[in-house]
Amino acid sequence: MKRRHPMTFGASLTNDGALFRLWAPAAKNVELRLAAKAGDLSMERRGDGWFERHLESIRAGARYQFVIDGHQAVPDPASRFQPDDVDAPSELIDPTQFEWSDEGWSGRPWHEAVIYELHVGAFTRDGTYRAALRELEHLARLGVTAIELMPLADFAGSRNWGYDGVLPFAPDSSYGRPEELKAFVVEAHRLGLTVLVDVVYNHFGPVGNYLPLYAPSFFAERSTGWGQAIDFRGKTRRFFIDNALYWLEEYHMDGLRLDAVHAIEDVGTPHFLDELAIAVRRCAGARQIHLILENDRNEPRYLERDKEERPILYHAQWNDDFHHAVHVILTGETGGYYADYADDPIDKLGRALTQGFVYQGEHSAYRGVARGGSSAHLPPVAFVNFIQNHDQIGNRAFGERLASLTSRKALAAAAAILLLAPSPPLLFMGEEKGAQSPFLFFCDFTGSLAEVVRNGRRREFARFPAFASPEAQATIPDPSALDTFERSRVDQAAADPEIAALYHALLTVRHREIIPRLNGPHSFAATYRKEGTNLTARWRLPDGSKLALLANPSGDPGRTLETLEGRLIWGGANQCELAAWAVFWAIED
Repeated sequence: MKRRHPMTFGASLTNDGALFRLWAPAAKNVELRLAAKAGDLSMERRGDGWFERHLESIRAGARYQFVIDGHQAVPDPASRFQPDDVDAPSELIDPTQFEWSDEGWSGRPWHEAVIYELHVGAFTRDGTYRAALRELEHLARLGVTAIELMPLADFAGSRNWGYDGVLPFAPDSSYGRPEELKAFVVEAHRLGLTVLVDVVYNHFGPVGNYLPLYAPSFFAERSTGWGQAIDFRGKTRRFFIDNALYWLEEYHMDGLRLDAVHAIEDVGTPHFLDELAIAVRRCAGARQIHLILENDRNEPRYLERDKEERPILYHAQWNDDFHHAVHVILTGETGGYYADYADDPIDKLGRALTQGFVYQGEHSAYRGVARGGSSAHLPPVAFVNFIQNHDQIGNRAFGERLASLTSRKALAAAAAILLLAPSPPLLFMGEEKGAQSPFLFFCDFTGSLAEVVRNGRRREFARFPAFASPEAQATIPDPSALDTFERSRVDQAAADPEIAALYHALLTVRHREIIPRLNGPHSFAATYRKEGTNLTARWRLPDGSKLALLANPSGDPGRTLETLEGRLIWGGANQCELAAWAVFWAIED
């Protein structure tokens, strides 16, 4: 089977050659430069800012650039591959050369999701698609059902979290070639794993972005804090919607996680996020394609369901509220945004478990404004919960994982709450085996930019008492140092047997007892109650059964409760003694 997304932008092979297209409304003229030929070839100006040139007898593998106004050579902004990084020529790719063998795959329903977030470069010692592929069988046996890849879009240098991408159609060459990424997807599908990819539509990275030179209308006159904001009108809107469909069609991905959509401001109608979701729904057909948001604004409108409880726009949102409440409980940290969860975090955990958002219009002291909207009517499957992810580990000065910040009992309690609650759980690479390696913020910038990033990182933490002095700030790892990246790699050969056994046991219970009950004719209903340090939460599940949680998520001794209603599926004997960090789950059929 062959797969190819019909590209609006960029270069594509035709029956008799290739068509090269560039939208450059600010350019006076554009020429095509081929690496294998001397002299630049003029491109014909078309209407509405387009330049085109068709060449016969050109084949896949050719290297090319566009030359703007006779002096600046730039890569194709819709390049399918950049073998020599962001400033070098683009490679003409024929996607039909890859033979897909997963034609029977149509995805998995969302309620089955157990998500595993990974960074291809840091997931294995080799840091490639090929090496990551070899770990997929282990993840499938563990009970993972979905792989979420941190952003793949081509970035400057050989290492980066991925959020500094500048060529969103080109998977970064440091991980391997496009056909190797496709082979990774095929193997995942063979093992019953869906594949999601993280996409960044709120800014471009600081190196290798040439769009302002010839298409400045891509950008708005404001900054997101990470870079110049995007203006989602006209061709820009089409560019990013094409990119979303490209990953789903040409790479047969099963969904997208949209990074930081709160940084996307669009005055158009419909809103860019609405139009993107509608386009994806139209493209999906019978396939199970899932769209997930990261949205600090906690806007429930994107997560609404129809009368059959099907998502209208987006399947789910990363639920930072759940994480922040759990983190405060486990570590006692209340600095920064954790301050909003310092007051009765166990109650806030109950609200996050049963209603999704903790902040549903209440005032956030940290932000200084009201945050969020009512979410109690939404099903738990609209919220992706986690106790660790790339942000919450990597945005710490030293990238510590929870295993370094709390006791083993506390970590086990948090895992039991996460993995048996109805919401789809997300694990961060290495979490399932008790990895001790940090996950630090890393990049591969050089010169003055490397210094700016290093100093900016240190200033970011200077407001914390522990980093008030220049000497303390100097201990923060340099993001551009190779060692910072190397320390962040997961050692796949190392595992904590106790943690590994815990995660395997919990996911076995989830697949046997929880997932089959999340699909049925009824809607969810949930309540919670907090007494002292004890938390009770109850759900009516779509198959009509009742799920109950009793927990003492604290280091304080609890009290003995009555026998838990239903059949105990986690926690020991039915007489539930809520000692420190005790967690019990029961189901009533």
